[in-house]
Amino acid sequence: MTRTAIVTGASSGIGAATARTLAEAGFHVVCAARRTDRVEALAAEIGGTAATLDVTDAASVADLAALVRDRFDDRLEVLVNNAGGAFGSAPVAQADAEEWRRMYEVNVIGMVQVTRALLPALLRAEDQAGIICNVGSTAGRIAYEGGAGYTAAKHGTQVVTETLRLELWDQPVRVTEIAPGMVKTDEFSLVRFNGDQDKADAVYAGVAEPLVAEDVADAIGWMVTRPRHVNVDEMVIRPRAQAAQHKVHRQG
Repeated sequence: MTRTAIVTGASSGIGAATARTLAEAGFHVVCAARRTDRVEALAAEIGGTAATLDVTDAASVADLAALVRDRFDDRLEVLVNNAGGAFGSAPVAQADAEEWRRMYEVNVIGMVQVTRALLPALLRAEDQAGIICNVGSTAGRIAYEGGAGYTAAKHGTQVVTETLRLELWDQPVRVTEIAPGMVKTDEFSLVRFNGDQDKADAVYAGVAEPLVAEDVADAIGWMVTRPRHVNVDEMVIRPRAQAAQHKVHRQG
């Protein structure tokens, strides 16, 4: 029987790389994101299914759950809650409340809505081996200047993950989180700095080998393919150059 996986935020970066990794591992992958053209192209590339999804919209999430019921007999083996993002870098004293709301909506509320909608299908996974992998961040473990809105949201991601694991302790589904550090992708920092390429490039300036999306996807692939009795509660993954949030080796 073909195993099914859903990856949210699959239109680029870690999400797209994870969809490819899971397809290579034998999963039929539902590539879900807001940008329909991108997920359709990705699904065609890997032999998966495209789904237009806005995790902050309850009706859109309900449509995804209906797709699982109609196309996959309401059964799901893997859910990767990857949709997220950072918006802005103002200090708390100059915080843009709307940016904070957007970050909480996508990183926390969106994750909760998708998980709640798809949990029944995960509980019916083949061989009782359902698993949720939430994509958090090292920002969910430590604060840093200019990052309060994002760190608050990603701390929320971590705490929801921990709470869900406690609440589902007697159910046949595993709950995990991966927390990447510095990952260089085409869009994350560019979106954070509202399209300012110079600011986005400065994040990685002098770092010879930051992580790339495929590194994180490889780790997610490993986490979700462990035997059903194995739960990797959390994995923190950083480039060698990043010893801590504030301690990054930069050349030149």
